[in-house]
Amino acid sequence: MAKGFIGFQDGQGFLYSLSGASKLIFFLLVSIACMTTYDTRLIAAVGLFSLFLFKQAGIHFRQVFFALTFVAVFALLNLIVVYLFAPGYGEQIYGHKTILLDGVGPFYVTSQELFYLLNLLLKYFCTVPLALLFLMTTNPSQFASSLNQIGLSYRVAYAVSLTLRYIPDVQEEFVMIRTSQEARGLELSAKANLFQRIKGNLQIIVPLIFSSLERIDVVSTAMELRRFGKNKKRTWYSRQDFKVSDYVVISLAVAIFLLSLMLLVLNEGRFYNPWQS
Repeated sequence: MAKGFIGFQDGQGFLYSLSGASKLIFFLLVSIACMTTYDTRLIAAVGLFSLFLFKQAGIHFRQVFFALTFVAVFALLNLIVVYLFAPGYGEQIYGHKTILLDGVGPFYVTSQELFYLLNLLLKYFCTVPLALLFLMTTNPSQFASSLNQIGLSYRVAYAVSLTLRYIPDVQEEFVMIRTSQEARGLELSAKANLFQRIKGNLQIIVPLIFSSLERIDVVSTAMELRRFGKNKKRTWYSRQDFKVSDYVVISLAVAIFLLSLMLLVLNEGRFYNPWQS
């Protein structure tokens, strides 16, 4: 698979040796923990841990540059909208008001509002990296067999496997179409203005969606002709039993989840309040 595409990239190391099911359990439990709490200490620690896992997996920044840039832009827009609609929400949450910058009417900046917006930003950058790690270190076939191993129907497991396999194919097809369009004179690079690039990319995405749906229909028909789903069980060539490392990862995920619940009790709610005496 070409570099820069989001999908499984073969490698060596601790993350690649884990079962796909254990990585999924870790991703789900830790993501739920980070999304339910606003304790800055926990979500910042998970974010730093995600960066460490990126380095451990040997994934370079350029490989996920587009995805992280997209998330950063979306997160920035979300923070702006949140502030515009509720510029004083931070002081309502934390019960204090420390004005840093006077503004016009209700649009002033407080330490409490900035702290709340910081927590929102950290939520993106402690869950999205985990999702990227999961996609880029999990072999789709091995992951499907692991899901079936823990009790999920092999029909659902196979659908998940096909989805993971199809993600890089769609990305590659999009890049090929965009390159051919640019060769025909349609400017979609940074030289064009933002509106022109959005319009040009939409002209690619819409037919790509329809062609993807057509390909899904072809695959479904081919699987039905081969009597896929006839039997209640099936064997897996890439089946991988849980090892000690898998149980360690699952235990760590459970510990983080339980810690988030404990923090809800200690903080008397979802928010960590550094102004509380």
